[in-house]
Amino acid sequence: MGTVALILVAVFVLLLVLDVPIAVAIALATFVTVMAEGPDPSIVVAANMANGVNSFALLAIPFFILSGHLMGKGGMASRLIDFAATLVGFLPGGLAYVNTLTCMLFGSISGSAAAAVSSVGGFMIPEMNRKGYNREFNVAVTTTAATTGLLIPPSNIMIVYSVAAGSVSIAAMFMAGVIPGLLTGLFIMLVCGAFAIKNNYPREPRSSFKQILLSFKRAFLSLFLILVVIGGILIGIFTATEAAAIAVVYAFLLSVVFYREIKLKEIPDLLLQTGITTAVVMLLIGASSGMSWIMTMANIPQTVSDALLGLSDNPIVILLTINVLLLCVGTFMDMTPAVLIFTPIFWPVADSLGMHQVHFGIMMIANLCIGLCTPPVGTCLFIGCGVGKTSIAKVTKTMLPFFAAMIAALMVITYVPVVSLWLPVQTKQLKQADVEASTFMRSTSKSELESTDAAG
Repeated sequence: MGTVALILVAVFVLLLVLDVPIAVAIALATFVTVMAEGPDPSIVVAANMANGVNSFALLAIPFFILSGHLMGKGGMASRLIDFAATLVGFLPGGLAYVNTLTCMLFGSISGSAAAAVSSVGGFMIPEMNRKGYNREFNVAVTTTAATTGLLIPPSNIMIVYSVAAGSVSIAAMFMAGVIPGLLTGLFIMLVCGAFAIKNNYPREPRSSFKQILLSFKRAFLSLFLILVVIGGILIGIFTATEAAAIAVVYAFLLSVVFYREIKLKEIPDLLLQTGITTAVVMLLIGASSGMSWIMTMANIPQTVSDALLGLSDNPIVILLTINVLLLCVGTFMDMTPAVLIFTPIFWPVADSLGMHQVHFGIMMIANLCIGLCTPPVGTCLFIGCGVGKTSIAKVTKTMLPFFAAMIAALMVITYVPVVSLWLPVQTKQLKQADVEASTFMRSTSKSELESTDAAG
């Protein structure tokens, strides 16, 4: 086990240092490790990569990616911005709240943090610059708020986690992310308020009730997509995968037929972008599946689990350690491979603590969302700096209070299970008995957990 782990980690880290693309680095590290063990790596690795993407649930990913592209260019962002402005624009630093709320709404509709940064930020950052807001602050707000869309459903990364964890309900994950996503957005808004008071940022004129209704009417069809997708899943009309296809049809009709923001001649280019993005995601999933297989064969997850459980008897300390490790991982690894690689490593530890699998998934996603905003691999940070025409070095200092807010929300999500599990139970996506069987935060030591398992 020690030799296999050493080869796998050494080759993987070396390839990352050489700036090899992450999917290729994962596949090559797995290939070399299998070759060192004796079996024919071309057969073993290829078979495991093929099995990794052979999942019906993964069909939802290309559909949600395509619907996200359609929404990004289809005029939905501007309508959501107008609606958000009528709701919160009158507050001190109103445009910062508008930016945050719009990112939350658009991210939840498109399921893409990157799309939210580029679409919402493309309008809001220049507008906030024009109104006298600090440029770095504007980029920081957009970048961090956009990640809430990965918690508020629908979300591609939840589908990836469901596949990586095995037999986890996608609908339950969708419902579990709603309150944590709103909570994270609220914490970000609190930081915006502190900046607004300190820097005396302006208010926007208060909207009348009639203006609010008019802006809601303009944005209604965009917002209705959330009800179509989530409502259809909850009622049982269609599965999460089928809901993704429905989202594509709805976004196409809205963007091309009703809003007429997208021309038919632009559709092939959007399909090409979708194909490229899907290919990258599927390659990551396949390569990570191969790495997960060799890690399981080498008993690496169990070894890590034993080591972490040996650090302390306190579940709070163990989960804090996992969160710190994931925060470090998020700074240099993108979200999808991180979920695929570290779910099988850390889940046995969380399971030993009596944590529910859905709760653990939401904690993991909330944690890795922070990595999208941190250098050197923060995708949202790079896009935000590009849109805002500023540098990462200038933005990083302003980002620190927002990082603190996201970490504070993460701690609440981690140690208060009801934040993630209440809504799935109320919508009957999880059984109350299964949730009550989770002993996390009701047990105080590893010995108690072991005695409970023995009694069972």
